Amino acid sequence: MMIGLLIAIAAGCASALMFASISSGALISLLLFYLAPLPLMLVAIGWGPAGAAIGGILAALGLGAIFSLPYLAAFLLAVALPAWWLGYLALLGRPVAAGPETIGTGAPTAPSFEWYPVGRILLWTIGFATLTTTGALLTLGTDSDTIIAGLRHGLGRIIRNSSSAPDGVDPSQLIDALATIAPAAAGIITMMTLTLNLWLAAYLSLLSGRLRRPWPALRATALPPMTLVALCCLIALCFTSGLLGLIAQIASAALLLAYALTGFAVLHTVTLAMKSRGVVLSLAYALVLVFGWPVIVMIALGLADASFGIRSRYLQRRPPPLSNTST
Repeated sequence: MMIGLLIAIAAGCASALMFASISSGALISLLLFYLAPLPLMLVAIGWGPAGAAIGGILAALGLGAIFSLPYLAAFLLAVALPAWWLGYLALLGRPVAAGPETIGTGAPTAPSFEWYPVGRILLWTIGFATLTTTGALLTLGTDSDTIIAGLRHGLGRIIRNSSSAPDGVDPSQLIDALATIAPAAAGIITMMTLTLNLWLAAYLSLLSGRLRRPWPALRATALPPMTLVALCCLIALCFTSGLLGLIAQIASAALLLAYALTGFAVLHTVTLAMKSRGVVLSLAYALVLVFGWPVIVMIALGLADASFGIRSRYLQRRPPPLSNTST
């Protein structure tokens, strides 16, 4: 008990230091800032969500005492709450009743659990990304015009000080374009970093033997069916004016990234029988990381799977190999 408490406090201190490092202005502090939820997520998955809650609350109180109340609120909203809740969901499971073929056989059976679906965890991640990004934008103003004006002002200072505008491009037009896409881009970055932190925390727990659940088959990740309807509604709301349209842009961008992740899951599934599977997957990830725009193909693949069931049709024709269930 005491060791778990000390680990929770240490994780909270590490997370608070990583979060507060952004005030230094150093480039490496940006990476530390985005990795701030990792220590608390690692505690939540490896030692239990209660440890993450204790560490997060103590870290937030420390930041509030050293800096100010806005730091306390920002840490709780952007770091402590997502780390605790996503870690809790990762370990959430329920016993599965034995099937009729195992009843009355007299043979002992290992307890079976149904774990919280990875696709639903992605939905929670989208919600946290939308909430965190919206909260950050609301510090600039309470309406869309004020928020965009604040983004223009900040981006204008960065571009004018760095002289990073391409030759032949009007800086004011570049600033307007960047300010328009900034909310959606911020939502994508937040969604991506939260997902990466959760994966890293689970993988480190697995390596250390602290993961108290089987590693999920990530290639089976799928969003609930009604998510596609929600995406259509969000895209329609993007064309409305005001704060609602701005929030819809953030949420739809994060949701499209989730469909890109399911697109990669589809790729992992349909390449199971390929001898050069590793090369194909490595090339796909490299293209997305280097060029960026091929992620559109992954989004389209995820949307196609949600609409037409590509994976289920493939697995009906070719069952997956027993030795490859996690990728």
